[in-house]
Amino acid sequence: MSDQNTAVAAKMMEFMERASWIRKMFEQGAALKAKYGADRVCDFSLGNPDLVPPETFQDALEKIASDRSPGAHAYMPNAGYPKVREEVARHVERDHGVTPLTDGIIMTVGAAGGLNIIFKALLNPGDEVIVPKPYFVEYGFYVDNHGGRLVAVDSNPDFSLNLDNIEAAITPATRAVLLNSPNNPSGAVYSEQELKALAGLLSDAEDRVGHPIFLVSDEPYRRLVFDNMVVPPILKIFRNGIVTTSFSKDLSIPGERIGYVAVHPEADGGPALLGALTLANRILGFVNAPALMQKVVAESIDSVVDVSIYQRRRDRLAEILKDAGLEFEMPKGAFYFFPRTPIEDDAKFAAILQEQLILTVPGRGFGCPGHIRIAFCVQDEVIERSAEGFRKAMASL
Repeated sequence: MSDQNTAVAAKMMEFMERASWIRKMFEQGAALKAKYGADRVCDFSLGNPDLVPPETFQDALEKIASDRSPGAHAYMPNAGYPKVREEVARHVERDHGVTPLTDGIIMTVGAAGGLNIIFKALLNPGDEVIVPKPYFVEYGFYVDNHGGRLVAVDSNPDFSLNLDNIEAAITPATRAVLLNSPNNPSGAVYSEQELKALAGLLSDAEDRVGHPIFLVSDEPYRRLVFDNMVVPPILKIFRNGIVTTSFSKDLSIPGERIGYVAVHPEADGGPALLGALTLANRILGFVNAPALMQKVVAESIDSVVDVSIYQRRRDRLAEILKDAGLEFEMPKGAFYFFPRTPIEDDAKFAAILQEQLILTVPGRGFGCPGHIRIAFCVQDEVIERSAEGFRKAMASL
């Protein structure tokens, strides 16, 4: 009888180990809550939005769910309902200042589904995708799914783009640069100036390597920004731009798994690229984005949760972290802090925080050891009761 290690593909065993930090925090959190009570544990480990969806979403959901007409739940074109894609195209035009073709919108099973169809469409075996650190750990798995290799490069200490590092990483195998802004886990928002500089760098590199290099922007936090911050429009900045996003965060519906991909109307590849994305949406097993959710988000696409709640939580947690003596960059968007750890071993510091019933995720899980991620999409009372624990953890050092 073989053991579980030989029954499972070696690559998957390796992947499970690399992806284990958030899972470990979840499991340890469950154990702490069982031992001490959920009302004593401060769980900042998961980026799971806790706000209720906007009323417009709820109203649209109730109306559309009550539709009993024939065909209400039938198959639709693989890229999604035409009327939904038209509405999304109008939404993208408002956000990006570029009018995408209706065929340039593909409804997807969340942003994860969007990234997978993008990499399925773009990558040949051995092709490379550059990503600045820190980055969401599953990016590496998505790229590997389609025979590619993720090339992670250091950002500047304030998490802004280090263009020299990106340029140095470009090779003839480079097929795309992947950005996430606002960023998980740092909360950074890349400026228009640095994105325009990146676009110029990629245009020059395309001439040098002799093929397109796509700028892929993963934007589920685009509308969760603070202090009147504006997220620059990737499609307006770079012709070979592809945007993917989900409604998980701005409508607070992560479990519904609904998003889209938008392609610049003048991107290299034209109809072939759009055809490859649409086919990938089917052959990867997604088949279609959920029919009900396509219709619902089309009717609530301009709505967003009350971002002022997240900003209030951010400001309060910033006071707590500063009072405890932690150093951090103030998040400009999303709902994460990514402070530097006072000791080199970020996993050890996360363990010290656990002794105070505070759950965070070591930065090594995001390609940046020496930091921890703190997700502040939690109730205000969780933030308040964490203050003493952060102070004690720091004082213990």
